[in-house]
Amino acid sequence: MSADPATSADDIAVEGAPPIAGLHFRPYRGPADLPGMIAVRNAAAIADRSFEIETEAELANTLANREAFVPERDIVLAELGDRIVAISHELVSVRDGVRVYDSYGHVHPDVRRRGIGRAMLRNAETRLRARAVAEGGGTGVFLGSWAFEMSPGSVALLDAEGYQVVRWFFEMERPTADPLLEAPLPDGLELRPVCPEDVRPVLMADFEAFQDHWGARPFSEEAIREVEGSPHTDPSLWMVAWAGDEVAGSVLGSIFPDDNEASGVQRGWLDRVSVRRPWRHRGVARALIVAAIRALRERGMEVASLGVDAENQTGALGLYEGLGFRPVKRAMAYRKSI
Repeated sequence: MSADPATSADDIAVEGAPPIAGLHFRPYRGPADLPGMIAVRNAAAIADRSFEIETEAELANTLANREAFVPERDIVLAELGDRIVAISHELVSVRDGVRVYDSYGHVHPDVRRRGIGRAMLRNAETRLRARAVAEGGGTGVFLGSWAFEMSPGSVALLDAEGYQVVRWFFEMERPTADPLLEAPLPDGLELRPVCPEDVRPVLMADFEAFQDHWGARPFSEEAIREVEGSPHTDPSLWMVAWAGDEVAGSVLGSIFPDDNEASGVQRGWLDRVSVRRPWRHRGVARALIVAAIRALRERGMEVASLGVDAENQTGALGLYEGLGFRPVKRAMAYRKSI
């Protein structure tokens, strides 16, 4: 029998894959795969009502700037014929002294509930276990993943495969039209526009402040480049408190037009809220958040949103609630013994 014309020599054998005609698995081959990957990711985002829409430019920037990540090695694609229908990403990180081998996936809604996601998750686990052994194994090593509570298929799959929730996160929002109390910065600090030469110092201060947080992403040149290269990075929406030439704290605002078009809501994000240790508990975060909400309102945004670790030790959850933010979605970080 002749080979399926859609298959190729680099196809990946995935044990336990469902017997669907034309289904095969292969590695990422380069930028030509981006449109198909975007189609899957965005269809899943709309079906799951996360509305986290991604553009080709954004995905290309992300893939180019992940630490210790090789797309051709760490992405597996499922195809039906020559159409990409599912994606698996494998990421490795060391955070809080723990090495976590993460896998994340997206399955197009057209082919869900047919076993493709389960097969890809198990394949990712097999690959990541082998990588963990090659990299030394040892204690403090886990498999990991992530899911929104409102994605029942993902939650059910991770639960069934033995993953356990280790941390909860909230997505919170407030209408920008709701009244805002005056919240001045403490004496000695000032709010001023971010110039191009300020971007790197602001990001470095932000990464420094977040090192106190659970699962914080460590500073790296790749992380800086990812933010600098994102098509949605808009320093005119960044609110930064300066002590002379030193950054005391910041709120990095963003607007994602494609998300807003898909959801029908004009939403702006307070992507990262951070205050460096010497200036904490002095009202800096409150003042910057109020300024950021006003800036989003001036841009025509109806809702301000942010994410927060439910167990944040700096009191962030209480601060946000005091400013009128309310939880609207929950997400979970999962881990599993390797």
